[in-house]
Amino acid sequence: MKGMPYLDWPKPYLVKFLKDIDEILFIPYAGVTMSYDSYTESVAEALAPTKTSVVGIHQVIDKQAAIASAQCIAVGGGNTFQLLAMMQKEGLLNPIYQAVNNGAAYIGWSAGSNVACPTIMTTNDMPIVQPASFSALNLIDFQINAHYTAKTIPGHGGESRDLRIKELLVINREMKVVGLPEGKMLTFDQDQWYLKGIESEPTLLYKGGNDPIVLAIGKVNID
Repeated sequence: MKGMPYLDWPKPYLVKFLKDIDEILFIPYAGVTMSYDSYTESVAEALAPTKTSVVGIHQVIDKQAAIASAQCIAVGGGNTFQLLAMMQKEGLLNPIYQAVNNGAAYIGWSAGSNVACPTIMTTNDMPIVQPASFSALNLIDFQINAHYTAKTIPGHGGESRDLRIKELLVINREMKVVGLPEGKMLTFDQDQWYLKGIESEPTLLYKGGNDPIVLAIGKVNID
């Protein structure tokens, strides 16, 4: 959230979410302008109030075994194309999918929320590398457009987020997209989605052929 310390506003939620978790397996591969060590250290520092240790997967020799035994997998933000390409190269997608479906917790922000989706087709990032495909973890059955904003820049001819999502849904009418602005988060608990966060722009649910629906804080239906 612009103007706030790193991972600061969701910290109360993270403390509660991680209360029974001793260690997070962190995937820093979206980081491009910083080293993986530096990225992991910054996340560990931000999450220090949770009393949960953070281990970067780049420091682990047997990555698939680490995923299989992880209590919690966290995937950070950065460039989504680089993140997915590295996850594919290291063979992490199916192991993470299996681990989460077997009960491991998952936290993702920005690019880390993009890869939780069926594809990364709703990322805002420049394709600085070419992944083998756009297919991602498929942990959820809808797409997220992170950092969503309805704002436009006066005098600027570029497409708005709203128009880009609508273009996507003209071609992919079966998709659902949640435009998730900064300061908002989605949590999944007991087969129910919840929208939480602080005062910011509206969160919108887009479906092909329909006007976007505003999602209110609290229980939300993304069917």
